[in-house]
Formats: sequence, C-alpha cells, structure tokens
Amino acid sequence: MSKDKKRVVVFYSYTGNTKKIAENLASKLGADMLEIETVKKYSSDYDEVVEHAKKEIRESYKPEIKPLKADVSNYDEIILGTPVWWYSMAPAVLSFLANYDLSGKVVYPFATNGGWIGHTFEDIKKACPNSTVEKGIDIYFFGSNLKTPSIKIDEWLQNIK
Repeated sequence: MSKDKKRVVVFYSYTGNTKKIAENLASKLGADMLEIETVKKYSSDYDEVVEHAKKEIRESYKPEIKPLKADVSNYDEIILGTPVWWYSMAPAVLSFLANYDLSGKVVYPFATNGGWIGHTFEDIKKACPNSTVEKGIDIYFFGSNLKTPSIKIDEWLQNIK
C-alpha cells in the first residue's frame, strides 16, 4: 500500500469479540475505525438472537443501521469485520454493504466465529461486485477467548501493510 492511501476498519459486533479484533487491527494498521450499529438493538438473550438471526439470514434481511460517523468514500481500503451468523455475515453488515458504495475500494474481510464460517467471505464478495475483495481471515473464539493464534492474524495483516 502506498502511503497516500487511507484505510478504515468497519465492523459490526454483537458480543464484543469482533470489536476487540477491530480495535487491534486499527491500532496495528494506524487505521480509523467505524462501528456499524443497528437502529433497533438485538436482544441480549443469545439463544433468542440465534433464532432471530437464522430467520434474518434466510430472508436476506437488512436491518436499519445508524449512519456511520465518517464518510467511507474518503477511504481507499476497508477492513471489514463481521461475526458469523448462520454461516454468513451478520445482517447489519449486509445493510452496510447495501447502503454504502464501495466501488473501486479494496476490501479486506475478517470474520469472528465460534465454529464454521460457511460462505461468509463468498457472500461479502457477492455484495461488493465493484470492489476488489482480498483474502479474508476467520478468527476463532471459544466464548470470549480468542483461539486463533496472534501470529496468524499478524501474517494476514502483512497482506494489508
């Protein structure tokens, strides 16, 4: 990346795991950070959210999201973070990709998960038809404990630096 390119970490986080990773990546890359927030908050009951999410993913539902605190058109590279919900990106991230034009931008996706990421990265690529979507990284958590070795994340970061 040339020094004149601007980058931002854009993420949605339900449990806080994705936010932890986003903060770490933004710090290591010297990037700005923007959080995707839904207008209507999801329940704090995890099992209820899991059932609700299954329905939203099946229907390609896009919840209303709050406007971001900065204009993404000012950035060249987007490091995009999502938790995995039913083998895809969280619906809030789908809303972000539908509402913001990332044409001509380079997108580096990362997905936090507690199991299998399914087709998350393929779905992100489909939702960004006019962007260059680079190889993503899946970051495994067991509860709130990071299980992916930090060295693996640092190696992925080398592709961005």
